[in-house]
Amino acid sequence: MARTYSQFQHRRAAGIDPRDVPWIVTLMAFAALCVAWLAQYGAGLAPCELCYLARYAYWATIALGIVAIFFSRKPKARKFWLTLVGLGFLAVVGISIFHVGVEQGWWQGSSACVGESTAGMSTEDLTNAIMNAPVTRCDEPAFVFLGISMAGYDAIYAALLAWFTFWGATRRAHR
Repeated sequence: MARTYSQFQHRRAAGIDPRDVPWIVTLMAFAALCVAWLAQYGAGLAPCELCYLARYAYWATIALGIVAIFFSRKPKARKFWLTLVGLGFLAVVGISIFHVGVEQGWWQGSSACVGESTAGMSTEDLTNAIMNAPVTRCDEPAFVFLGISMAGYDAIYAALLAWFTFWGATRRAHR
């Protein structure tokens, strides 16, 4: 007697079904935000301007992922929306790599990140600059583990998610 599988069991036996990729990447993007909130509110690591920018990119990626979920059963639409989700993750990678570069001193961040130069300022201008300076500077990593800052880990994580998303966009659903 031949063994039969339900459609669900067959899909799982053959590996990850591309129709599940929108769910997975959307949840993983939300997990990244949860880790950021845990670091902020649980460990007291205040985010800088670039950290917030990466969070906005994750929110946009989550929104695109939710749309991709609705089109997960339509191959062409799934491919289109997953490609956009993958591009969203690449935006996070770009922001995070820029952030690492600012932390390492490879290049300078924006004035919103590191504050403005105080050379030639009057006392009043200097006082205003101090009062309006960012609370957390982008060029000082709040946390480093094994020589890699949180921004570095975020770049690695988002790159892996981008790869997985593009992989899912190019695969056909199992029958």
